[in-house]
Amino acid sequence: MERQNVQFKSIGKNVQIFPLTVFTNPERISIGNNVRIDDFVMIMGGLGVRIGNYVHIACFSNVGGGGELIMEDFSGLSAGCRIYTGTDNFGGNSLTNPTIPLKFRKPIRSFVKIGKHSILGTNVVVLPGVTIGEGAAIGAGSVVMQDIEPWTINAGNPVRVLKKRPSETILRMEQELLNKK
Repeated sequence: MERQNVQFKSIGKNVQIFPLTVFTNPERISIGNNVRIDDFVMIMGGLGVRIGNYVHIACFSNVGGGGELIMEDFSGLSAGCRIYTGTDNFGGNSLTNPTIPLKFRKPIRSFVKIGKHSILGTNVVVLPGVTIGEGAAIGAGSVVMQDIEPWTINAGNPVRVLKKRPSETILRMEQELLNKK
């Protein structure tokens, strides 16, 4: 990794960040070990971003909204995911968009938490205030507007549970990997 003038809050070992990745407020971004962030990814530091260990963020993904993002260990974003940690207030009692002075806007800042071993398929959209439980899988093109139960497979717009996802094999392989280190 060769990124001049980017000062993260913290950055681990074996981190691969492709050269066409864009960070705003990198001083609010913590990156763990064994992380890969592909080209054409944009991550807004907002209120804080914490990326765990063994995390992959694929090309054309975007983290924005000015709130907080937590991606726990072994989680991942497939290509084109959109994670919104905040939004403008569309209720009609304020103006919207970042070109408007803040005194005329009422942005809502929140969080998104993506649990350990969770994976989001291509072009998934996650709206503010959502926790995706440990081991959850979200199918391509889904829109997530509510919390997702751990170890479930989900898809749709809006997203809905399709079935349970078995945890035993994944957790056993995690332990094998960590024991090798």
